[in-house]
Amino acid sequence: MVAKELRTDEIMHRWGGRILVTGSTGFLGSRIVRAYEKRCQVFAPGHQEMDICHMDSVRAYMGKVRPEIAVHCAAISDTLWCQEHPEESERINVEGTEYMARVCEDLGTKLIFCSSDQIYFGSGGMNPHKENEEVSPAGAYGRQKLEAEKRCVRFCPDSVSLRLCWMYDSERLLEKEHGNFLTAFLQALDEEREMTYPIYDYRGITDVRLVVENLGKAFGLPGGIYNFGSENDYNMYETVYRLLEKLGYSTERLKENKAAFAGNPRNIRVHTGKAEAFGIEFPKTLERLVECVGNSRPLL
Repeated sequence: MVAKELRTDEIMHRWGGRILVTGSTGFLGSRIVRAYEKRCQVFAPGHQEMDICHMDSVRAYMGKVRPEIAVHCAAISDTLWCQEHPEESERINVEGTEYMARVCEDLGTKLIFCSSDQIYFGSGGMNPHKENEEVSPAGAYGRQKLEAEKRCVRFCPDSVSLRLCWMYDSERLLEKEHGNFLTAFLQALDEEREMTYPIYDYRGITDVRLVVENLGKAFGLPGGIYNFGSENDYNMYETVYRLLEKLGYSTERLKENKAAFAGNPRNIRVHTGKAEAFGIEFPKTLERLVECVGNSRPLL
């Protein structure tokens, strides 16, 4: 049952169309800017214009531009770097988010915080995770995102935290942009290379273009935490095996990684019923991958 189906056009009209995007040179932020700058006034400050690690800088810039919505994408998302540099990454991932939440609350700005499914890494069970579960993240990055969510709730109760899944795109917008699941898969396919994926790793993988499209609806969500991405019924190896089969490609070069997470399988799959109650839907991981690869490569 739909709680209240949200329509992007109605929401954009209601909010007036002044949006601030942090992390605008990153994978998600750059795509948000490109999509919304044609529809409204977008502010995409660089580090020199607004340093999220300093409250005065955040307050001065946001007080000047007065956005109705702030989409907070800026973060250190390299999980290994966060693990090795917890103090430095916490300043950006946690303290920077707190400053954004405090200023948004003061200005009456709707805060959309980009959190992560890595919060579920370390949780037990093999079912898709729901937002109301007790979690105990195993990695520094997940712990920092969880703490950032808590500070959003504390300092900006109407804020929306989106627990995003691993995202992909078939194109690169920026020269320095790293590869992603889809570009790596397509390259291996073209070069007829061996592919190896873990059998003890369960996660959703999401088309970033759908994240950007659904973001407009997220502007109208009540404050809270929402899983935001594609569900997945399979482990990583099974996902790729079925993808190759559905596309008509041989599975001979696909190998199982039996070592990764063997002692403690990683399950960070999400259940998206909470967002779906507001009409925000994502196709399942395999369904969308088949469509995306089929559009860029001929089916055999």
